[in-house]
Amino acid sequence: MSVFTAAADQSLCAPLPVLGEDVLVPLVTGGEVGYAALDYAASAPALKRVWDDVAAYAPYYGSVHRGAGYLSQLSTDLFESSRATVAEFLGCRPEDQVVFTRSTTDSLNLLAAALPADCQVFVFETEHHASLLPWRDARVTYLNAPRTPAQAVATLEHALADREPHGPALVCVTGASNVTGELWPVRELAAAAHAQGARIVLDAAQLAPHHPVDIAGLDVDWVAFSGHKLYAPFGSGVLAGRADWLREAEPYLAGGGASRTVARRVDGGVDVEWHTTAARHEAGSPNVIGVYSIASACKALTEAGFDRLVAREQGLVGEVLAGLAGVPEVKVLSLFGDEAPRVGVISFVVEGWNSSHFAAALSAEYGIGVRDGLFCAHPLVRTLLGGDPGEAGECGAPEAEPGERSLNAIRVSFGAGTPDEHVDRFLRAVRELVSDGARWKYRTEDGRCVPDRGAAQV
Repeated sequence: MSVFTAAADQSLCAPLPVLGEDVLVPLVTGGEVGYAALDYAASAPALKRVWDDVAAYAPYYGSVHRGAGYLSQLSTDLFESSRATVAEFLGCRPEDQVVFTRSTTDSLNLLAAALPADCQVFVFETEHHASLLPWRDARVTYLNAPRTPAQAVATLEHALADREPHGPALVCVTGASNVTGELWPVRELAAAAHAQGARIVLDAAQLAPHHPVDIAGLDVDWVAFSGHKLYAPFGSGVLAGRADWLREAEPYLAGGGASRTVARRVDGGVDVEWHTTAARHEAGSPNVIGVYSIASACKALTEAGFDRLVAREQGLVGEVLAGLAGVPEVKVLSLFGDEAPRVGVISFVVEGWNSSHFAAALSAEYGIGVRDGLFCAHPLVRTLLGGDPGEAGECGAPEAEPGERSLNAIRVSFGAGTPDEHVDRFLRAVRELVSDGARWKYRTEDGRCVPDRGAAQV
């Protein structure tokens, strides 16, 4: 694979300390249990290191790029040093820009707004909606789900070669699937794109928390990711990469910070000179605490030894896959096959079970938090479930009756902060639920599946 994988002889490490380790949650069967957070793919718990760094800075919080006072100057230095930390974490090239946004979704919408005229976008139907949907104002070619990494590269090569006219083009691809966790052949796809005169943006929302990402090494033009999946709270994200399209585009938001000078004209209008740096797309007061939390998380992962974190997580991946394989009623979803490398994101269905009920039972009876639904990747999940990727339906819609085709799935995800005990409890819960059934009945309430406390125990 083109994405770094830790060497087998790397020594394992302990899980990194995260917030929420001591949170107790009630069980529908009575009593409380420590919460097992196994929904990292949605939002990973904050690293304690990140929280401590933010708490230490908070008293010194001030306006960024806006004042001469000490706290303003300190906050500005912190903001810009965070930009440098992120650039180093991503292996940015000297000429690359790091733009701070709200999320991966925001980052890709920013890039979509910066596309040159007549740009054609190529995106696989397997993408998360954050990278599938922002290109509404461009000419978009949606590519069918490949079944091998080699097929993904060949599909892209053919699509790019056949495009008309042969003008500017952008390829958007994930680094690791938010549904299956499978790693995509990023370096090979980048080479295919560049060979056809196209550029490529990497959606690293699920990759960056689990593997080192090297923009220069992968030879991608941009990388987008979110802080809340990288153990950093407060709603911030990153778009990093080539500066030219961003420099030439109209500011993503018009306002203070993006403008260098503003002057009234004699006709009553205004003339604006916009910044050409990353500030061009960072109008308004920036989320300095969110930005600092990302930088802190980048440092924490690097200092902990990313190679060792990857090796430990791969051990957990193997344990979960082996445990689920031992339950005949469980089917793990995969695009590239059971042996495909993946990060700690695994989706599955259970024969005879409503996936929403199964996830609710894991929470209510075992204190385990997972995700059920279509995971904001509707076409991909429907393809994996054997359905039509174009059929309508809601992400959390109730599943079919037992014996009918599943309409959604269950996702377990974990990472650098996951203790072994949480994985062990999850696998034990799956075995018990499949063999004994839920101890309570469940019903849908306000779009959520909850224990039916008015019903007799099963």
